Amino acid sequence: MHRVLLIAVPLFGLLIALEWLWGRLKGRDTYGLSDSLSSLSQGLMSLAVAAITPLFQNGMYAWLQPHLALVPTTAWDGWWGWVVAIVVYDFCDYWLHRVSHESALFWAAHTVHHQSEHFNLTTALRQESFYAVMGWPFFLPMALLGLPLEQYVAAGLFVLLYQFWIHTEHIGRLGWLDRVFSTPSNHRVHHAVNPGYLDRNYGAVLVIWDRMFGTFAEETEPCVYGTVKPLHSWNPLKAVGQFYGELFDRARATPRWSDRIRVLFKSPGWSPPGTSTTAEPDGDRLRQPRFDPAVSRLDRWRAVSVVVMTGVASAIWLDVSDDMSEGRNLIAAAVIAAGLYAAGALLARSDDEEVLRDDRGERLLRRRRLRGWGLYLGAMALCVAMIVTLIRWT
Repeated sequence: MHRVLLIAVPLFGLLIALEWLWGRLKGRDTYGLSDSLSSLSQGLMSLAVAAITPLFQNGMYAWLQPHLALVPTTAWDGWWGWVVAIVVYDFCDYWLHRVSHESALFWAAHTVHHQSEHFNLTTALRQESFYAVMGWPFFLPMALLGLPLEQYVAAGLFVLLYQFWIHTEHIGRLGWLDRVFSTPSNHRVHHAVNPGYLDRNYGAVLVIWDRMFGTFAEETEPCVYGTVKPLHSWNPLKAVGQFYGELFDRARATPRWSDRIRVLFKSPGWSPPGTSTTAEPDGDRLRQPRFDPAVSRLDRWRAVSVVVMTGVASAIWLDVSDDMSEGRNLIAAAVIAAGLYAAGALLARSDDEEVLRDDRGERLLRRRRLRGWGLYLGAMALCVAMIVTLIRWT
């Protein structure tokens, strides 16, 4: 699947550029450079995790389907079988998505997709790293129906690609389509932290599941994006681990083992009686400015070049990863993670002028500059070394 996604990347890039240009021309730019780089980094991280966890991506389905199928595979021959596969996959995905908002352990894997405080086409690429690892059991009804592996994979790819276009603020209400399909208006609601919008509109392709099961909400007020507790970081590793860390701290502070288990599987904001719970969004959260600290022009463009080089290294690796050993794939994934960490660290550096205001002098400034160049050159060297090694191996 990741090879198909890599083929789609040029089209994604073109559409992102067109959306950004349209927003600039209309005086409504919905992009922030640091935020967009962070979203792209999470997309690369998710592809890296997919490459080192093939068993959970499609392997479990391929193994279980022959043992679970209640209907012959041949029953789904013909074009209509592919349509059924998409509809059933979308139904299963609705329940996985819903559980991922209503159960803390699943939310920990899914929260990455909601951390952006912007809403644009790069947000669609901000994919979860461990979502497929935890979510594969939800699609076993497709195996029970005997839907073959190729239809399962194709349906998953269709549902994933469909969701790209609905991550935009530049398409308004679409009439009857909003009542049947997941559209930009419906999906804006899903990404918002407005109290009336929380945990609504889970459908990936069809929003009729939300209407059937009572989780639908129309867009009636401007959306405020992000998570109830904002990430406030460009570190991709922190983004992946943020809520896992919160769950660990919450469970450690809970004396009863039964409550520790409940912390993992009850709602993300639940805590045992007598302990603090996660606050619901209020007016202060909705008025909170977006996280966008000042970054020097040099650090911005160093971060851009690191993400680009990491993306090139990822593309070359993912094209040959199926033929590599698990150990080599793990090393490649570590290089990708290191490069993306360096990009996030460069974006987290305050402007040199702000440092000088701290009255700590030129020595601190020189140290900062050396660290910045160290992060940049180290990440670029790792990526170049990985590219050269992969070319030699192939």
